Amino acid sequence: MPVTASKHFLVWLLLAAFLALPVQAQAKTSADELPIEDIQTFAEVFERIKRAYVEDVDDSTLLRNAMRGMLGELDPHSAYLGQEEFDSLRESTEGQFGGIGIEVGMEDGQLTVISPIDDTPAARAGLQSRDIILRVDGTSTDSLSLQEAVTLMRGEPGTKVDITILRNGESAPRTITLTREIIRTESVKSELLEPRYGYLRVSQFQNRTGDQVREAIARLERDAPLNGLVLDLRNNPGGVLQAAVAVADAFLDSGLIVYTEGRLPDSDMRFSASRDTAAPEVPMVVLINGGSASAAEIVAGALQDQRRAVVMGTDSFGKGSVQQVMPLGNGDGLKLTTALYYTPNGRSIQAQGIEPDVEVVRGRLEVAENSNIQLRESDLEGHLQGNGEERQRREGNARLSEDYQLGEALNLLKALNVLGQRATPAG
Repeated sequence: MPVTASKHFLVWLLLAAFLALPVQAQAKTSADELPIEDIQTFAEVFERIKRAYVEDVDDSTLLRNAMRGMLGELDPHSAYLGQEEFDSLRESTEGQFGGIGIEVGMEDGQLTVISPIDDTPAARAGLQSRDIILRVDGTSTDSLSLQEAVTLMRGEPGTKVDITILRNGESAPRTITLTREIIRTESVKSELLEPRYGYLRVSQFQNRTGDQVREAIARLERDAPLNGLVLDLRNNPGGVLQAAVAVADAFLDSGLIVYTEGRLPDSDMRFSASRDTAAPEVPMVVLINGGSASAAEIVAGALQDQRRAVVMGTDSFGKGSVQQVMPLGNGDGLKLTTALYYTPNGRSIQAQGIEPDVEVVRGRLEVAENSNIQLRESDLEGHLQGNGEERQRREGNARLSEDYQLGEALNLLKALNVLGQRATPAG
């Protein structure tokens, strides 16, 4: 087929696709009519690439690239997913995939770390939220789409990948070599920080996270009711919307959790709490930081607006958009932003994030040099061991000194309990 014939054929092909749309989709105002001149320009660009590009490119590749570009220019989270990318996205929501354990996104056109996943190569290597990824195995990320970069970082367990990052406040990039693993993400962990003070860590929101949170609360309260609970959502990149609703519902017995608004009627959704509550009266502190995104911000925003918990830490990431993943007839997929999240009080999360009630920056608690420290029996060499509860308390205190934000959360819970006891009449 001659070049001009190919060009005209493509124009008519696009017009035919438009005419095949349902009548309702065509019933638009004149401002929304299909731009024939732009379609002709598209066909002209297509033709010139076919004729003059240094290498031969088949029509299928060009059209897929056009679709990737069309979606990639909308926002950082919309994307055309090849079959391999589509499968890997489904794997990540199910909780197992091969890679380095990192959630990334595009920010100001740069591949940026949203957060590392707990107990993965990325977390152990010290990658942090807001690190900019400049290269993956020597390939510049400037020319890569988000999905292409994710595909490069994933791979067979045991293989190595070099990640070159630039961290805020540092003048020179650094290259970190990571060994890929099977990433099996247990989204919920729990423990007692001290007797009757529980700690609940949610690293991301997967299909069963809501059930796992309820099971963890039951374990924490097995011996005695809790006096306080820390819900740790730091460096939680988000995940499944329904899982976020289920986690918030575990602590709320009524009221709105989150609502979404979009252009299509089915994009407007409202989620409210049920009366079935796992921990209705336990004082709570929710920890967030710049790596808390999306579903994590939904939970923090709901508990904050309903005055169910004190939110502590630093401002969250600010990803307040809803993506729908749609399978296509050829086995590929489409990830499209269709709505925005709003907290119960009507605050948009998008590009705003959740501001903590109590700001506590990341730090480490250390005893000042030459401070007046008194010697205790437990510091003497060869001292007799006390009961297990005391040893656990001292080990817990050592951990809290390593995590300043967590220590402050526990202190706040203790203060709330003291105030609550004083406000309760004797007898």
